[in-house]
Amino acid sequence: MSNNLYLCRMTTLSEENYLKAIFHLEDSNQHVAVNEISKFLGIKMSSVNSMMKKFAEKGWVIYESYKPLKITAEGHRRAADVVRKHRLTEMFLVQKMGFGWEQVHEIAEQIEHIKSDLFFDKIDELLNHPKVDPHGSPIPDRNGNIVELNYLTLGESREGQTVILKAITDSPKDFLRYLNQKQIALETEIEILEKESFDRSMKVHYHDRTEVLSALVADRLLVEKK
Repeated sequence: MSNNLYLCRMTTLSEENYLKAIFHLEDSNQHVAVNEISKFLGIKMSSVNSMMKKFAEKGWVIYESYKPLKITAEGHRRAADVVRKHRLTEMFLVQKMGFGWEQVHEIAEQIEHIKSDLFFDKIDELLNHPKVDPHGSPIPDRNGNIVELNYLTLGESREGQTVILKAITDSPKDFLRYLNQKQIALETEIEILEKESFDRSMKVHYHDRTEVLSALVADRLLVEKK
């Protein structure tokens, strides 16, 4: 392989962070607005436009001024690969090293930039090819394919239902610590005792305890019916 081809295939840390942002913002038609990337990363629009021109040269996006980006198949695969490495790392840290789910994001942010595909393939093998990460988010495969998970939020569930917590919509440390304090984890069975129409709070029962959860919490918990 020539040095030029090798460099073309390699991605920088900055590029990988942009790719990961694209993955999180990409809609069902594989479009992303440049201003969304700017807000997501906290980076000036001029810097985002400059990077997207580079991505267009690499064939990862189709870029036209003042129009949403169209993500190419190769761009999607590369973006999914960064996310795959991040989520596999989080799962390894929890399952094999005993970290809490609230501790792993920052560590995975560093490890995800390791260039060795073999390293992450070995992690995948050691974990027996998990489909989701510790927060219930799906892990893309080597080809960028991802399982579609059709869950409801707890807030959308009805009074009297029993549901199983399968994922959370986002995972800031303070929210994960809150769930730890409430002894709520993935696969927890939650019975909905009452729903308050005024503020959408819920009285729920799980693990022999009864709690009131706010709408803010309930809307972040993704569940399926038991």
